[in-house]
Amino acid sequence: MVRIAVLAAALALAALPAAAQVRIGLMVSATGPTSAIGIPQKNTGDLLPRSLGGLAIEYVQLDDGGDTTRGVQNAKKLLQEHNIDALIGPSTTPIALAILDLVAEQKVPLMATVGTSSVVEPLDAKRRWVYKTTQNDDLIAAALIKHMTRSGVRSVGFVGFNDPYGENWLRVFGALAEKAGLKLAAVERYNRTDQSVTGQSLKLIAAKPDAVLVAGVGGPGVLPQITLRDQGYKGAIYQTHGVATDDFIRLGGAKVEGTVLAAGPMLVIDEIADANPVKQVAKRYIAAYEARFGQKPATFGANTWDAWIILERAIPAAAKLAKPGTEAFRTALRDAIEREREIVGCQGVFNMSPSNHNGMDERARVLVTVKDGRFRLLPE
Repeated sequence: MVRIAVLAAALALAALPAAAQVRIGLMVSATGPTSAIGIPQKNTGDLLPRSLGGLAIEYVQLDDGGDTTRGVQNAKKLLQEHNIDALIGPSTTPIALAILDLVAEQKVPLMATVGTSSVVEPLDAKRRWVYKTTQNDDLIAAALIKHMTRSGVRSVGFVGFNDPYGENWLRVFGALAEKAGLKLAAVERYNRTDQSVTGQSLKLIAAKPDAVLVAGVGGPGVLPQITLRDQGYKGAIYQTHGVATDDFIRLGGAKVEGTVLAAGPMLVIDEIADANPVKQVAKRYIAAYEARFGQKPATFGANTWDAWIILERAIPAAAKLAKPGTEAFRTALRDAIEREREIVGCQGVFNMSPSNHNGMDERARVLVTVKDGRFRLLPE
């Protein structure tokens, strides 16, 4: 009788529905040339909660080393083998653009953590599945151009990655610069893995621009600036938010002093006003990161954290309509994200809509300079 009772209890337990589980993929470049971006994103993935209300959250994290082919393979594995409900990442623009078709075919929301606006613009049927947690290039470029014109800059040299990140920056910055009356004196390109940009730098200097804008990310974004200074260029140098990391200062040393960039407010969190709603959210994230890893995170990690903040609101709403692991759930999740308003993250405030899958405004940027070996806030 005891055995029968035990068997009956076991069968009853087996008949109970398993706890609903949401599976999230994480794509990072924790190794390779853009590891300065990928490492804080990987670490942040380790901090994300494993439950949300009555839902279990499982994460599957893969490293692509900054290689596009490997990134596409990882995306296929996450989408097809692990049947993920959402994807956070990747770390680089070329990989993000390479997987757009995959996420659209599998109908999985992608929370892109890259800078280039081309992953969400134009907002066609394919990009309807993509949201972005970093500032769009035009938002950052507008702040840089405002500083340039105020500082008397009339001509600008441009040197950027010979890939979608650099090309989108050239397109966006070039159009805004023309409207502001700035002349593009010279345009040069280089590869992320290049060890020298001497030729490009000499051509830029020969054009005699008042300032130079470098459109690179991570460690490779430092190379043109160091080379320009070594060759005697004395003009102002601007950078994009792709170098908003302490590694930029560590690698560039004295040669990056005076650099001007626009980036998320977390980069100078101690200098922004206490009334700024971003400040408390960012400080909680920084404290959690420091407690686990013993150092302050780069702003790139905050892009992953903000992706979770957005999903945290949308997942319960989607779960009311469909079961995780199904196309219906993923569609409901996509639609829930699109309806989110005034979501305060570490990098800004998000207001998504059917026509805007970035949702960030001027609250997501500050002007910054490098002074005495650290990033300091500049008045806009």
